[in-house]
Amino acid sequence: QVSPVESGGGLVQAGGSLRLSCEASGRIFSSYVMGWFRQAPGKEREFVAGINYSGASAFYADSVKGRFTISRENGKNAAYLEMNNLQPEDTAVYYCAADTGRRNGVRTVGYAYDYWGQGTQVTVSS
Repeated sequence: QVSPVESGGGLVQAGGSLRLSCEASGRIFSSYVMGWFRQAPGKEREFVAGINYSGASAFYADSVKGRFTISRENGKNAAYLEMNNLQPEDTAVYYCAADTGRRNGVRTVGYAYDYWGQGTQVTVSS
């Protein structure tokens, strides 16, 4: 059992930055892939970024590449999403999720992830 909890969302102007955090209690945090997804109103949930068990390998959606950075601190059971140059189209509820079936090889489909947080709202004003 893994229980991710997100924090750090909020309201920011276009061009601004936010850092999301995800703390995951339960199963050994350093043994699985962590991912970030988002869902905007009226849209399907989409993959944002994922990171392997050690933090050595990350994968990003094209829409955020170069602006967002995913990282993790296994000693703190935490993953992070640093978001820079935010745009109104980044407005969404952001979820962190655990893919406990994988140590490496970030998957981009939501059904691969077996534990999800409740989400944190990110709103970017123009």
